[in-house]
Amino acid sequence: MRTTVGIIGGGPAGLLLARLLHRAGIDCVVLESRDRAYVERRQRAGILEQGTVDVLRECGAGGRLDREGLPHQGIELRFEGRGHRVDFPSATGGKSVMVYAQTEIVKDLIALQLEEPGGPPLLFGAEALAIEKPDSAAPVIRFRHEGREQTLSCDYVAGCDGFHGIARSTIPADRVRAFEHAYPYSWLGVLADVAPSCEELIYARHRRGFALHSMRSPQVSRLYLQVPNGTDPDDWSHERIWDELSARFALDGDRTLERGPITATSVTPMRSFVQEPMRHGRLFLAGDAAHIVPPTGAKGLNLAVTDVITLGRALIQHQENGSSELLDGYSRTCLRRVWQAERFSYFMTDTLHRRPDESPFEDRERIARLERIASSPTASAELAENYVGLPLS
Repeated sequence: MRTTVGIIGGGPAGLLLARLLHRAGIDCVVLESRDRAYVERRQRAGILEQGTVDVLRECGAGGRLDREGLPHQGIELRFEGRGHRVDFPSATGGKSVMVYAQTEIVKDLIALQLEEPGGPPLLFGAEALAIEKPDSAAPVIRFRHEGREQTLSCDYVAGCDGFHGIARSTIPADRVRAFEHAYPYSWLGVLADVAPSCEELIYARHRRGFALHSMRSPQVSRLYLQVPNGTDPDDWSHERIWDELSARFALDGDRTLERGPITATSVTPMRSFVQEPMRHGRLFLAGDAAHIVPPTGAKGLNLAVTDVITLGRALIQHQENGSSELLDGYSRTCLRRVWQAERFSYFMTDTLHRRPDESPFEDRERIARLERIASSPTASAELAENYVGLPLS
């Protein structure tokens, strides 16, 4: 097979890049190792920055998002039994966020790619085995599909295959620097068939640990509890989960929280990771292949989207006038935004969680951070600007 851009990974990053390139007349092929059913039920993030919403609309993938997505104008911070709302539009010139699950974005983009006449090939069950000659003018992707090994020759390779994919590990170790931070706690995630108890997300810091109230739809709640690393979700009964959530979200002693059937639980370790640079020859990394953020700041999916917007613009510029300026600056451009998202995600995570070894001084200092946000329009605006998404460049 032969194409201009070989895209490894059929998640939101790879699918969106394919959509952007197709609309610009650049041919590409997407290789996804899993089958379609698995990809369309894979649970991930659900908070979309303003810029992510805008690009999905611009590329024709905003129809169902606008019908079913839940616009949010702010978040609530809870600490010391009190609540403080951060209003986004007033602090950001009218920007907001949208609650719309990554799973639904993937479904929308897959449908567009497969149903639109002349759409780029999307191969499910196509396991990428190796990227050969990535630093040459003619890289090749070896992959296995339908029981036989094949090759995809291309001008460029986009590695959108996540932290454990082959794209990141293809770059020689002596050509990269990795930066990593592991957090001494995890999240117990809960999916429940019950209407959310709030209209906007609640981020709660409590003496027993952090809690987050989110949602997937008007009928489905998504909730999280800070738990020790190594926690087995089976050790938490449904009654214990609801009791703990009620305690951590309590306002002035009021523990009212709508309860319902819990349909899924999982434990997610918290970590930050960046690999520099995000380019090696004709191989470009995007999304989790290059960086990971703790979910507290709602940045993971949105960073992947801005990576592929940046890469798409660079490839389109090269096609239109032969300039490689944006391609050459891809890693630099992305990393500026990546590190700002890492900074914000670290701040949110460190401020809202309790460390196992936290001293009384550290506890009071973190409460002071939250008090500052609650009392200062400037500090509140700083949080709002980062949450809705910093400018692309």
